[in-house]
Amino acid sequence: MFEITGLKYAFFSFFLLLNSNFSFSQQKTDSIQVTSSQINDTTNLSSKDSIVPINEEVEQIISFAKKFLGTPYRYAGATPSGFDCSGFINYVMGNFGIELSRSSPAMAEFGKTIKLADLQPGDLMFFKGRNVNSTSVGHVALVVEVNGKDIKMIHASSSRGVVLENFRTSSYLVPRYLKAKRLDYGVTK
Repeated sequence: MFEITGLKYAFFSFFLLLNSNFSFSQQKTDSIQVTSSQINDTTNLSSKDSIVPINEEVEQIISFAKKFLGTPYRYAGATPSGFDCSGFINYVMGNFGIELSRSSPAMAEFGKTIKLADLQPGDLMFFKGRNVNSTSVGHVALVVEVNGKDIKMIHASSSRGVVLENFRTSSYLVPRYLKAKRLDYGVTK
């Protein structure tokens, strides 16, 4: 077991107080290890910053998702021969061992709700379906890039198949936006 005394204890206590969301694990060598998945502060930039950096796993997920650009829309589709919105997200995430529900309303129950201004690549955005007056989730998209002016996302559109789209300039999606969720990419199956 390592020993913390005097000034080291004060610094260590102050560090823990400021960074209470970090997890530490003690190794056999008695060194303290912090894994990269436990440090999210480097990707927690505001919408005023240029481009929000992407962690490695999120980058791989986004890269994999982009391989399906142009895939046609298929009602209840969940394979590369055709996707619906939740089938697409479920297929992409499942490839990385992240198990989500199959429907977009059930998928919207996973993760931590976040503000639109705090979106990061890898977050999921949820929308009303075709009925703009509905209050129910009917569509889901994966955020691929965030900068001061744009929120770029990938999703399976019923009219265009899998596409990249800028949320901020979409007259269809903006009035249908309901909420955004952040998944814990550190916990996968």
